[in-house]
Amino acid sequence: MTVSFTFTPGKTCGAARTGEIRMPRGVIRTPAFMPVGTAATVKAMYPDQVKALGADVVLGNTYHLMLRPGAERVAALGGLHKFMNWPYPILTDSGGFQVMSLAQLRKIDENGVTFQSHLDGSTHVLTPERSIEIQGLLGSDIQMQLDECVRLPCPEAVAEKAMRLSLRWAERCKIAFGTQPERALFGIVQGGEVPRLRIESARELVNMGLDGYAIGGLAVGEPQHVMLAMIETVMPYLPEGKPRYLMGVGTPDDIVEAVRRGIDMFDCVMPTRAGRHGLAYTRFGRINLRNARHADDPRPLDPESKCPASNTYSRAYLHHLVKAGEILGMMLLTWNNLAYYQDLMAGLRRAIAEDRLDDFIAETRAGWARGESDGEVATS
Repeated sequence: MTVSFTFTPGKTCGAARTGEIRMPRGVIRTPAFMPVGTAATVKAMYPDQVKALGADVVLGNTYHLMLRPGAERVAALGGLHKFMNWPYPILTDSGGFQVMSLAQLRKIDENGVTFQSHLDGSTHVLTPERSIEIQGLLGSDIQMQLDECVRLPCPEAVAEKAMRLSLRWAERCKIAFGTQPERALFGIVQGGEVPRLRIESARELVNMGLDGYAIGGLAVGEPQHVMLAMIETVMPYLPEGKPRYLMGVGTPDDIVEAVRRGIDMFDCVMPTRAGRHGLAYTRFGRINLRNARHADDPRPLDPESKCPASNTYSRAYLHHLVKAGEILGMMLLTWNNLAYYQDLMAGLRRAIAEDRLDDFIAETRAGWARGESDGEVATS
């Protein structure tokens, strides 16, 4: 029997909630953090390591994969799951954000986006229909509509134009996606930092009857209070029975506050990127292993962590690897960071189920504060 895509909300604690997304390739426990596998790999990690840390789903990037190695090639090789040796759920973004941020000489019109590849300058056209086609060729389990994402702050007229174009593209994506009970299509709420635009976007997307709803266009440089205000604005208009995904977020503190407001899903390059640049996320906040103060420190990053990268290697050794530019340093710190993020999500799920979310958040922040008092950087 084919398993259809379903979302079942679970326990609640205030606005926060647990839940389960079920689909043929597995169950996603929410709130969930999705490690980012931009080019069919979570950088510096083996797939079995990622799964062992507790990740139920990873994110792949339509823009990068369409340019290299190509969606048709991946399909001919058996699809993205087989290609990257990840037999569990995969969410693919639509490529819209990367087109806006990476592509050269882009032109946006009603049809879609014409752009030049950042790899070789070749010209490509990404329409809503082509985005869905690419995601279908990749074989992803959760697919995102093509949208126009604008940088904040921006004039209200610019945010409104992009929001309305994104709604029209969402309609076209839904038609192109068709009926696929085993997969899901998510819409993306846009509207900048203008409440009326966010509300209109959410209402119109919900009327389309999509499988889930993301909040996009945040974590693009705006202060945290703006991001949280937009979440609070949108949440009353999103259905209880569908997953809610905050795209591109973020820091542990951002995640904690968004979970408190009812968000179910997150993704961010932060833990993997930080690991490649000598930064460790821990119960004690961020630890900068480039700092000379760690050169003679025999302590591990966190002796209580179950992750070998966190409890086995000394800070002195990690400092040495980072300063020497050794690949192993990047691998170990990425491993540690993803372990911390997955442990944080597991802790949030337990706290919600036990109706003690506020206490858990207070304890978590107290740990960050201890690290800060010891000369480390708070996790914000």
